[in-house]
Amino acid sequence: MNTEHTNSNSYVGMWVTADGYIRHELLPNRRYDEARGGRKSAYQGRYTIEGDHIEYVDDTGFTADGDFVDGVLYHAGMVLYLEEHREGSEE
Repeated sequence: MNTEHTNSNSYVGMWVTADGYIRHELLPNRRYDEARGGRKSAYQGRYTIEGDHIEYVDDTGFTADGDFVDGVLYHAGMVLYLEEHREGSEE
């Protein structure tokens, strides 16, 4: 049964903690790439979204989850925001 959120593509993009230390890039092919500090691609894996809930499985088999609430991703005690434009960038 496929119960994935029909608007899960609205969650695709770069999700970042307020300090920029953790960066989750949710890719349209249902893969993710997580950076931590200066460590690019610290974790990679796949994700699924059902409703506003996300499940992660990294390439080693480790699992985690989170929830999207009012445009914010709550994941493993972290709060991540969708990065639309970097500060100081021109559109």
